[in-house]
Amino acid sequence: MTTLVDRIGVLLINLGTPDAPDPASVRRYLGEFLSDRRVVELPKLLWQPILRGPVLLTRPRKSARAYKEVWMEEGSPLAVYTRETAVRLQGEVGGDVLVDWAMRYGNPSIETRLRAMIAQGCGRILLAPLYPQYCAATTATALDAAYAALAKLRSQPAIRTLPPYYADPAYIEALRASTERQLAALDFTPALLLASFHGMPERTRELGDPYHAQCLVTADLLAQALGREVRVTFQSRFGAAKWLGPATDEVLRSLPGEGIRDVAVLTPGFSADCLETLEEIAMRGAEDFLSSGGNHFTHLSCLNASPDAMVLYRHLIDRELAGWLGR
Repeated sequence: MTTLVDRIGVLLINLGTPDAPDPASVRRYLGEFLSDRRVVELPKLLWQPILRGPVLLTRPRKSARAYKEVWMEEGSPLAVYTRETAVRLQGEVGGDVLVDWAMRYGNPSIETRLRAMIAQGCGRILLAPLYPQYCAATTATALDAAYAALAKLRSQPAIRTLPPYYADPAYIEALRASTERQLAALDFTPALLLASFHGMPERTRELGDPYHAQCLVTADLLAQALGREVRVTFQSRFGAAKWLGPATDEVLRSLPGEGIRDVAVLTPGFSADCLETLEEIAMRGAEDFLSSGGNHFTHLSCLNASPDAMVLYRHLIDRELAGWLGR
């Protein structure tokens, strides 16, 4: 039986969110997020004047309006769904494992939650970034922050990390089940299923980041599971550099010209719905498509804290905790 001084912990990690949908909160969040060298790989002396000048003087107000469009009564959608995932997963794994959650940027911070877990007796912790596909700007920076927090401690817990699960059969099955259930509830039949992943600068792929290749593998495996075409696009471009393509917004505007007037978009690179899925795709993406001549558009929800998600995360956690549980 696990004792209090050697409890096992699982820390679910997601990207982050402002504390409130107002310019001041968004400015603090963007200042932290866009100062990460994993996110913007430009020399600090070149980038910081741009960030502290035109970016943080103009973007927070616009982004705050977008956040207000999707903000829930309980808070930011990403925080709400990640917290709900942790709560439901705690119920799945039982008392021998402590499940907590944190954000790479914003609150609750990774350091705060790690210290809280250690204070509750966790001597073994699985760090679980909820990114199916590995990217240095997501998975790596989340682990960087965890390692930096641990470096401040004299007595450290044993640490394991969740690998990317972009091709795990349980992940593909969760996507298949979620997609088919949502498609069956529609009052139209989509002529095309579009998988929109978060974009990254093309330069990151040239430097060896496996993200692009892993996104393609996920989409290909999902297409096989569904028995239908899944077309890949990339969203959320920022700045003047060349980004991974094709771009989701451009494709949505072009589809009606190809004779495709009914479309469904899923976002399998996101574990939970957030600004990028709810505002950028479900709202602006729909507007792009319908104003270009489309007839029907729908955004399929992320796995969030659904039963499909619980089956997936229980599988991943049981696998990664092998040798720690059941001693």
